[in-house]
Amino acid sequence: MGYSELIKNFSKIREYMRQFYVYGFRSRSEYRDKSARTYDNEKRRVESYLSEYMSFKRTAAGKNVFISFDTSLSVSNPLYRALKSKSFTDLDITLHFFLLDILTQNKGLTLKEITGLIESDYLCHFDAPVAYDESTVRKKLSEYTALGLVRAEKSGKTVLYSLTEDETDLGAWSEPLYLFSEVSPLGFLGNTMIDKLPENDSRFLFKHHYITHALDSEETLALLDAICGRRYVKIESQNRRSGRTEIKTLLPLKLLISAESGRRYIAGYCAESKNYAFIRIDYILSVRADAEVSSEEFKSTALGLEEIRKHCWGVTLRGKRTEHVEFTVYVGKNERYIINRLNREKRIGTVEKLDGTHYRFKADVYDTNELTPWIRTFIGRITAFDFSNRSIENRIKKDIMKMAENYGILSDFRSDMTREDVGEDDIQ
Repeated sequence: MGYSELIKNFSKIREYMRQFYVYGFRSRSEYRDKSARTYDNEKRRVESYLSEYMSFKRTAAGKNVFISFDTSLSVSNPLYRALKSKSFTDLDITLHFFLLDILTQNKGLTLKEITGLIESDYLCHFDAPVAYDESTVRKKLSEYTALGLVRAEKSGKTVLYSLTEDETDLGAWSEPLYLFSEVSPLGFLGNTMIDKLPENDSRFLFKHHYITHALDSEETLALLDAICGRRYVKIESQNRRSGRTEIKTLLPLKLLISAESGRRYIAGYCAESKNYAFIRIDYILSVRADAEVSSEEFKSTALGLEEIRKHCWGVTLRGKRTEHVEFTVYVGKNERYIINRLNREKRIGTVEKLDGTHYRFKADVYDTNELTPWIRTFIGRITAFDFSNRSIENRIKKDIMKMAENYGILSDFRSDMTREDVGEDDIQ
């Protein structure tokens, strides 16, 4: 069979595009999941959508191909292009144009009339035509009706088919559509509407633009649909580090998006563990609808999630006990920006003014470790720690002591950083 750049199952191209872009940069020799021929075919397929964004570099392992573009110069997410691709057989695409041509010239035709026109006005011009039976035409019309391309109206026992008339003027909505298409979890919907605009000229550019969520549009739509329908879903997900695949029965409750990393998570109640869970959407392989729940059960479960989120710094739930985190920072004169940053980034914590130069951050969280990267950004200003999780507190202190040793000022820190619960061995 010859190579084709079109696809039937998007989950396949989704996985390959991740290999080339998200988790990236494998050379032909390093890609062992499939054959070398499959690698070449899939690379060509990606290039057919994203040729102007393809780059490569040579390493000792070989030639690495990847996607590269400047988000501050791109007005549209290029990964949407792959979502717009679809595979057709020769008979499918021929029937597609037959139907559109017939319904453009006629309104309110029955299935029998449409089938007859295909045979009398189109197939008659071929030497060896392929006949389309009523069942095939009915299935295609039903597909287009579900997509909103065709309108089916009942007249007694007869169904009449017409093209859907789209008289909406999207010109006045161009700016909201451009913004929606790039920032919404389902921006692909806005992007397809932009295709109907006479000009593609967005006023929006993004300094930090996370584009890979486009590959998860189908899974995101299924999860949001489950939230609206108050129903459980069967989620098949794969841990990218271990490669382990598992299936969970989850009641989706809220879609969470990290402003820091762009990662997207679905928060919900897991039937197997009987606890709340956060699942990265780009780890999800498939979503299948399951049992529906009552509005009362859904509401009470959602309220339970909101109570838990009061003590979640990120998306980690470890145990049912919270841990206390507290540290004090020094703020000098004319350094109001430090106070503003604390208030802006405190999330579930609180900021308290101690005196003219010291401010204290406090929070009770399920996982202290989630805060440590953020806390480390204040090193040099921190004057006191108080963590209920002493192991993490001691680890941060040892890191500071090591840094002080490297700069030759260890003796200045030793007296201040040593506590009764930290032995000499801990700070060596």
